[in-house]
Amino acid sequence: MSIRVLLADNQALVRAGFRMILEAQPDIEVVGEAADCDHAICSARRLRPDVVVMDARTLRTDEVNATRQLVADGSRTRVLILATVDRDEYVHAMIRAGASGFILKDVQPAQLVEAVRVVARGEALLAPSVARRLLERLAQMLPASSAPPQLSSLSRRELEVLRLLATGLSNAELAKRLFLAEATVKTHLSSVLRKLERRDRVQAVILAYEAGLVRPAWPDQAVAPPRHRSTQPLAGCAG
Repeated sequence: MSIRVLLADNQALVRAGFRMILEAQPDIEVVGEAADCDHAICSARRLRPDVVVMDARTLRTDEVNATRQLVADGSRTRVLILATVDRDEYVHAMIRAGASGFILKDVQPAQLVEAVRVVARGEALLAPSVARRLLERLAQMLPASSAPPQLSSLSRRELEVLRLLATGLSNAELAKRLFLAEATVKTHLSSVLRKLERRDRVQAVILAYEAGLVRPAWPDQAVAPPRHRSTQPLAGCAG
């Protein structure tokens, strides 16, 4: 079954390029395009895509609200953000709104394709080159709150998985660190998300930072990122 994708970008030429890249894959189908937030919301409600690929280069409040609405609609549609390094503040807002991940807009075509597949599987994806910096900035922006009651339901191993997840490790890296099979790690992650009542791993990481379970690394303690790894309703939609 094909992955249904909706492209949301204000530049027609960019949308055409992404369409060409994605539709070259046998398992991906671009079902629509949108040039603005209103159109993206209307199209998503009508077409029910698996993934909305949304540009964050010119983000304003509308894009954050659009992401929040797409997630709140209760559909299985997930939002993948294409960001630029100097727009981190927008990515913070988008993740809080419920985006399932983001990648840099200068990624290789194969990385864009893989990102769509990862998000469509229900997983979350953070660009390795900026994940740690963004999470640390997010943690410093958000005051630690009291631990939510759901945390007490996690086993010792699940808490360990959550802490390591917040450092930006992939499933394979988690498995290596914990000396577990990758399938076992996935089972633990599924249990963590279920117990914490979170949509995906990005939202679980945010909870970990907000609860003070994980603290940001200060400059002299920073760990280098992996060397390589691949509101209010908006107007204009009749419903």
